[in-house]
Amino acid sequence: MRHPRLRAQLRRSLIGGLLALSTALGGASAAFAFDTGAQSAWVFDVTTHTVLLEKEADVALPPASMSKLMTIELLFKALKEGRVQMDTTFGVSPHAVSFTARGGSTMYLQTGDRPTVEELIQGMIVNSGNDACVVVAEGLEGSEEAFAAKMTARARELGLDQSTFANSSGWPDPNQRMSMADLGRLAVHLIEEYPDLYPVFSQLKYDYQNRAPANANNRNPLFKLNIGADGLKTGHTNEAGYGLVGSAVQNGRRIVFVVSGIDSDANRAKEAGNVATWAFNNFQLRNPVKAGETVTQAPVWLGAKESVNLVAAEDLELLVPSAATKTIQGAAVFNSPIAAPIEAGQQLGELVLQIEGVGEKRVPLVASEAVEEGGFGVRAKAAFNRLSSKALSAVNG
Repeated sequence: MRHPRLRAQLRRSLIGGLLALSTALGGASAAFAFDTGAQSAWVFDVTTHTVLLEKEADVALPPASMSKLMTIELLFKALKEGRVQMDTTFGVSPHAVSFTARGGSTMYLQTGDRPTVEELIQGMIVNSGNDACVVVAEGLEGSEEAFAAKMTARARELGLDQSTFANSSGWPDPNQRMSMADLGRLAVHLIEEYPDLYPVFSQLKYDYQNRAPANANNRNPLFKLNIGADGLKTGHTNEAGYGLVGSAVQNGRRIVFVVSGIDSDANRAKEAGNVATWAFNNFQLRNPVKAGETVTQAPVWLGAKESVNLVAAEDLELLVPSAATKTIQGAAVFNSPIAAPIEAGQQLGELVLQIEGVGEKRVPLVASEAVEEGGFGVRAKAAFNRLSSKALSAVNG
């Protein structure tokens, strides 16, 4: 049984010792906001995996051509798994060609064409070709209906629970729905899972067999804004309004953002640029705790040493508001005292940081060194302290 004082100390330390990290962080502001005019929006810092903005982000909405990202993902996946190669060719059905006559985005395929996978990737990404998407769907699964079912199944595998698909292109359908958060997470997945294929998203022009030079330009308006943009996809239907899934990199930081339900092409470009500028200019990367840095000391019970340093197991990179004015408070959470023996590197607790508006960050705390069990003298002293405490309690009682 532990000494009464040690039991009381245990109860206190479960709450955690507060550590003022204002010196390391330079302070942080809890006040940051961006008032977007988009119906729905999601902004994410990929470098630190921090959600910066959510507005109706989990509502399933018509995604328009932005849902082509899932068609592209399934083709990228087939390439990665070796089921197709860049020079694999697919046939072009009348169903695929019909989308050109309907007036949607197209890469101007014709029946009798045998486009390669490499050509179809460019057709889907640069031209936003509905016909290219149908060719991919039929080539991989035999029919667009079967492919749409595969798209929904793949969405569930990726944790995109607010996404269902009825077609490969984003053509209006009541069963074609995605949340903006799902679209953003899908974009992050494409960037991280397929780094060798992702650069196609920054390709500015593609004209299949020189059929439509006037329609060869990438529709992404971000490339004209000088914000470090390198993807991903625009979308527009009367039902969905104007939307965009974008990504940009500045000074080693990557952000992904999604806006939807905007009333015009011009306002989409303006809003996307404003979102990106806000995300880059109003947050900074900070490194308040580094791996191996001592955060606190923990008392040791019946050990050869009375205490052990708790050090951060890993670097902690935080994204905090630039106009920081308040101290960030952290809590070192561990059970105290810690019974010997203790191994070097053994996890004994966590450093928990709360940043208002950003969320909670945790770093494992580990023992800086091994602590062996104490010898006879240590145990005798602990027994004496216990007896003394009981005797004192009896007198005071």
